[in-house]
Amino acid sequence: MTRTLHTPELTAPTLAPTQKNGINLAAAAHLLVDIAPWPGMDCGDLIELFWNKCYVASRVLTAEDLGTTVSLRVPESFVANGTARIHYRLMQVGQGPALSAATRVEVKLDCPGGQPPALSGDENQQLAAVTIPESIRRQGVNPNQIKRGVPLTIEPYVNMAEGDAITLRWGDVRMDLAQVTAADVGLPIQVWVPPAVIMEGGEDLRLDVTYCILDRVGNNSRWAPPRTLKIGCANPYLKVPLRPELKAAESPRQ
Repeated sequence: MTRTLHTPELTAPTLAPTQKNGINLAAAAHLLVDIAPWPGMDCGDLIELFWNKCYVASRVLTAEDLGTTVSLRVPESFVANGTARIHYRLMQVGQGPALSAATRVEVKLDCPGGQPPALSGDENQQLAAVTIPESIRRQGVNPNQIKRGVPLTIEPYVNMAEGDAITLRWGDVRMDLAQVTAADVGLPIQVWVPPAVIMEGGEDLRLDVTYCILDRVGNNSRWAPPRTLKIGCANPYLKVPLRPELKAAESPRQ
């Protein structure tokens, strides 16, 4: 009977640093697992990678692999929502099989707002545009309203989850909202746009207001369809600094 040993020298496999919070939809399509060098690493060693106890990939080492990190790809078909346990088995000539320590990772493939558009610049039509009081939508944001701020609502969206981070875009100004809590899930998100943000956005006859969502593992909803507002109208309260004219050798700040 062949015995499989748990060898302390075999450290747990790791994922890319960008996936430390979990595996998202984009990462699942090209998921690589890294295996650090181990004592006695030699040509002909066989590594077998397991995902939730299922064999997914293997590699026979060559001279070029010695002393380096070995990367194995996990087929996308094995990656599903939930918690996954990853480990590998090492087979060496003249020794019994040895198991590594295991790594547990969260997999979340459900993007906020549903499946994202095929092209990165596309709006996500599955997200509702922000809801703004009808009087403000009709009349615009006048000086008195600027002083008070503007209320708006973000409706519940598909795959809304705890830990979602919502960014509101008011013209060219971005405003990060508090993360979604468990109590918020399934409910409208009430937002108050303060005067400072409105003034920074400046006067505009057609200012776009929209938002996007980044979930806890990095899935991005893309931007919701924008809502257009008229902001100010040559009033003394709203002072927008003029941008200096750029010379040929200069470029605008990012």
